Amino acid sequence: MNPNSIDPQTETELQAAAFRRLQKHLMQDRTDVQNIDLMNLAGFCRNCLSRWYQEAAAEKGIEIGKDAAREHFYGMTMADWKANYQTEAGPEKQAAFKTAFAENVTNKG
Repeated sequence: MNPNSIDPQTETELQAAAFRRLQKHLMQDRTDVQNIDLMNLAGFCRNCLSRWYQEAAAEKGIEIGKDAAREHFYGMTMADWKANYQTEAGPEKQAAFKTAFAENVTNKG
């Protein structure tokens, strides 16, 4: 089937399914991958995905706070995620993160 021949509703459903699979991959399959590593390598992390969810909701007139959006994406509070999965990042990773954050998050609309 030609992807261009997929109707808009099905396309939306496929995109949503792909997003859910990405979310499962990051939240269940690869909890060992740290947010700082994602940001440093790819320019986004789990927090970015939760922020994009929050921004999409806002575009629909639905107000979701930052903590609520994160809890929805993570399936737990940030405190629980950090306690269970987050590890310490050394100075080199933290410096790379500052650069990646500035390039990919700061001043982005």
